[in-house]
Amino acid sequence: MSKTPKSDPARDLNENGSAAAGPETEAAASQKPQSQPSIRILGQYLKDLSFESPNAPQALSAQQGQPDINIAVNVNARNLTPTDFEVELHLDAKASSENKVMFAAELVYAGTFRLENFPQQMMHPAVLIECPRLLFPFARQILAEATRNGGFPPLMLDPIDFAAMYQRRLQQQTAGQA
Repeated sequence: MSKTPKSDPARDLNENGSAAAGPETEAAASQKPQSQPSIRILGQYLKDLSFESPNAPQALSAQQGQPDINIAVNVNARNLTPTDFEVELHLDAKASSENKVMFAAELVYAGTFRLENFPQQMMHPAVLIECPRLLFPFARQILAEATRNGGFPPLMLDPIDFAAMYQRRLQQQTAGQA
């Protein structure tokens, strides 16, 4: 009866210390992997910031009740190259109490993104949903600091559902075309 030596994992390493390639790993390595869609942030920047408190210092005094705060959000995008896009996140916030404006803030925060290996039908939603989702935390922080620096409590925006926003925009466009 002959014994077949058991494989010693330490002996199966090549001279570089990595595992020796067997027939299964060589076949897998010869096949090119499918490229996964990827989004890379090339840069992000503040394009515009405006903060006004037209009724200061009276607006800074203790108010009775909570102010009415209106928030408007918009996303715009444009092609820079076939794979690169500039995406702008527009945030407008206005607080008023007793029909007087306490503060008005406008912010345009933008980023440049490279989207690679996306199917053509997924490119538009990726640009208008995923890119602003990546920008939002930074824009939120800038707006919170601007209101705090204006003498008010920081305005902490709730998370935004950019997918729902995108769907509403599509519905409005199709309704406008009909």
